[in-house]
Amino acid sequence: MHDYLSFHLGGLEYGVAFAQVRELRMLQSLERFMADGEVINGVAVSRGVVIPLVDMRVAFGSQGKGPTDVIVLQLRDCVIGVVVDGVTDVVRIDPAQVTLVSGAPDYLPGIAEVQGRRLILVDMDRLMQVRRRAAKAA
Repeated sequence: MHDYLSFHLGGLEYGVAFAQVRELRMLQSLERFMADGEVINGVAVSRGVVIPLVDMRVAFGSQGKGPTDVIVLQLRDCVIGVVVDGVTDVVRIDPAQVTLVSGAPDYLPGIAEVQGRRLILVDMDRLMQVRRRAAKAA
């Protein structure tokens, strides 16, 4: 069994490994330096640490507006904040509840069916590696 933090993004529900979550914040409570329209949505200062903000709404093509939450994650080699429409809860998922989706990018390891809900699981380390490779190629 693994715990995932679930969040909403563009009408869909996603999950990230709860073990990577350092803190949850309201976007308004962070001191920000913006770069509108970019996946890297500037940086924020949280507890004296400067962290890049990744706007998941831009990364996944969502047009979310209004109140947003920031999930601060400890990845393998950095700390990032991801901007989402809203955090839902922590969900315990058995690997047997996860369906692998053929043809899906490797940063989307599967879809979990839990308590009548469908969560799209996101491997944030792999997603950030893809974003870095794309940025280097440009």
